[in-house]
Amino acid sequence: MLSRTAENLFWVARYMERAETMARLLEVGARIALTPSTGHGYRSEWESLLQASGTADGFSEKYGDPVQRNIESYLFFDRDNPSSVISCVERARENARIVRTAITGQVWDTLNTAFQEIRQIERQPRSEWEITELCEWVARQSALLRGAMDGTMLRNDGFFFMNLGYALERADNTARLIDVKYFVLLPSVEMVGSGLDNYQWQVLLRALQSYRAFHWAYGGELTASKIMHFLILNPASPRSLISATRKAMHHLDNLESFYEVEPGTGLPQMRAKALMTELNQTQVAEIIEEGLHEFLTRFIGEIGQLTALVQQTYLSGDAR
Repeated sequence: MLSRTAENLFWVARYMERAETMARLLEVGARIALTPSTGHGYRSEWESLLQASGTADGFSEKYGDPVQRNIESYLFFDRDNPSSVISCVERARENARIVRTAITGQVWDTLNTAFQEIRQIERQPRSEWEITELCEWVARQSALLRGAMDGTMLRNDGFFFMNLGYALERADNTARLIDVKYFVLLPSVEMVGSGLDNYQWQVLLRALQSYRAFHWAYGGELTASKIMHFLILNPASPRSLISATRKAMHHLDNLESFYEVEPGTGLPQMRAKALMTELNQTQVAEIIEEGLHEFLTRFIGEIGQLTALVQQTYLSGDAR
């Protein structure tokens, strides 16, 4: 497969996963905003979303003060924001259009339908949509694409590149979502373990659609350490950091086999396996001792380095 084609497929998946993350961030903000004020926390729960998504500077230049309605517009509808939902959906569809012959008709139809629908949503008065409805729409489109891929695509390098894109984007984004909760939303360390702390963890679980799965896995009392384990270290959790990293490693192994590379010799595989080994040996107490924010920041950096190796090894280097 041409590296250019591989890159387009890789980014189709990354953009759709990023769109879903932006929607989930908005859902976290909307749910937190319904609770009593967090007082003197990190400025406001809405600004925290900008910080976590890495879009704070772009928003500040365009809108100034972080007002809820402007943040919703910037994260969902603003094409000046390359990470907004509409930007991601349009770029995913454009990347797919370029490589139509490398994807199935069902995958193309899913992306094209999402593209057409979000343009219709954009033209409707904002008052006709609740933010939760918009977030659910995005999650549904992302799920439809994953289903179309799994159900119709040949298990070849194109399929592996798309799933690799999904895995790397999910690992990065889940770490950012956890960081929103712990580093940004909680007013002070004295409130760790408080009712507000526990409520915000529940909001995060619900935004990740993992609330029921968490209770199936752990039951009993909801605590920060249990949720950290579930979202970071539990391989049975579909959105955990270790699950996303394992999925990335799996598809790197598939690519290695597909291209008949000697097993374990590729730089991306070696980096992914080193990261998996570290996660397998990590305990929640060690994360707390290091500092959750510091741990997540380091993890995001490692995923970035792994992505750079994937880019250098398999893709054209001309990222879209």
